[in-house]
Amino acid sequence: MISRLHSASVCGIDGFEVSVEIDARQVKDTGRISVVGLPDAAVKESIQRVTSALSNSNFFRPGEMIVTVNLAPADVRKQGPGFDLPIALGLEVAIQQNHEDIPKPHKRRVPLGLDDWCIIGELALDGQVRGVRGILPQAVAARDAGRKYLMVSAENADEAAVVNGIDVYAVDTLGEAWAVLSDRAAFAPYRPVVSPISVDAALDFDEIKGQSYARRAMEIAAAGGHNILLSGSPGSGKSMLASRLPTILPPLTHEESLTTSKIHSVCGLLPGRKGLLRIRPYRAPHHTISDVGLMGGGSNITPGEISLAHNGVLFLDELPEFNRRTLETLRQPLESGSITISRAAGSMDFPCDFMLVAAMNPCPCGYLGDTRHSCKCSPAEVARYRRKISGPLLDRFDMVIDVPPVAPASLLSKPDGESSAVIRERVQAARQRQQTRYAGTAISCNARLSGKALRKYCPLTQSQQALLLSAVEQLGLSARAFDRILRVARTIADLAGREVPTDDDIYEAIQFRQFESSLRAL
Repeated sequence: MISRLHSASVCGIDGFEVSVEIDARQVKDTGRISVVGLPDAAVKESIQRVTSALSNSNFFRPGEMIVTVNLAPADVRKQGPGFDLPIALGLEVAIQQNHEDIPKPHKRRVPLGLDDWCIIGELALDGQVRGVRGILPQAVAARDAGRKYLMVSAENADEAAVVNGIDVYAVDTLGEAWAVLSDRAAFAPYRPVVSPISVDAALDFDEIKGQSYARRAMEIAAAGGHNILLSGSPGSGKSMLASRLPTILPPLTHEESLTTSKIHSVCGLLPGRKGLLRIRPYRAPHHTISDVGLMGGGSNITPGEISLAHNGVLFLDELPEFNRRTLETLRQPLESGSITISRAAGSMDFPCDFMLVAAMNPCPCGYLGDTRHSCKCSPAEVARYRRKISGPLLDRFDMVIDVPPVAPASLLSKPDGESSAVIRERVQAARQRQQTRYAGTAISCNARLSGKALRKYCPLTQSQQALLLSAVEQLGLSARAFDRILRVARTIADLAGREVPTDDDIYEAIQFRQFESSLRAL
């Protein structure tokens, strides 16, 4: 008789159900255990973990057996150690069903209602149950497949318990898993103890001295989800501004939280005992990152940094130091908000709707234009340095601003800026206006306005059209930059509570692109 249990795996950032079928037969010659159904190396190695865990957990193991483990559907690759627990339980069910000569101390009652369960977990050699990656999307897949109960390790229980419509049972050992499976009524479903998630209190905008222009730019960027490039000499506060951007962003909506949490779950980065992510992610990869690390991919295709920053912020410090080819791969995801990774094994779609915040020095030595330090770079060196950022990539920033050095007198003075909490209130009010305006559409914020929607929600008077055309001609901006100025003006109006952008709103939006012309000058 074949035993059958249900488990789950991950494809991209989505889970899918897997049936674990086990046929165990007693033989007189040499036994063997095989796993079929496109298993990866981690799944094939599960046999050694399962057999050791069964022996060390006082489960009955007859002498020589031929065991076949089939993971269905057979045409989809299975990966990870999460099948250890269902294979072990399924193997014991098959043994208890097929062998009548089991010694009494090892004789166990075969559980009923196995079809109602989804079981996921890695086994240690001593029978301990360990957590695995991607529990959140797998729990969603189990619920959608109609399973009533989900068995996971205690380590994964908080993450799994955020999914409504399925009861979660947390187990620590293989023996406890069998007990729960045999007599579910004797155990209570897991109830999560979720600690509150808040923005890092150690970071606040009121710590920034001076830089009122840059603080205003960051507020506008947060309110509209705009990409922003900060240029300035070392120590002017570019990284400090970027690291505090998450403290003024609104919390994730439920749908945003679910999608973002699934990505982090698949990568094993979801914080323990915190359920879904509630604050927007902030990712700051080093400039030595590879194309695969930034965009995603690998032999087992996984999300990259741009997907981990989905619904949040991707900060690229020292932008010209990144590999130029790596930077150029950002152009398409910045426009579409998603990326398709294609490999020989197949293709995966990952969401990557993020705010791009970048920082750079004006020249290789960093002091071009600094009144207190002399620049030692030749014009050719400055030009070569700036050419590392292509025109098409520069075009995809909504705002390009200069961050001047802080005056020495300001260093000893008390910060005079507003706190993150005060700024966040204005940002949230502006985002709420956008959600109301774009209700029923696919537009999430002003940064995603394009085409007819941009013309509809950003109507221009004759004087505003003349102002914009003059700015585009004088600054040498592209048609893409023209649209981005309109989006920023729409956000400035939202911050002020205005229905349509005024001349002042458009003029201020133009100011946030004036510095771009100096970057292109050499």
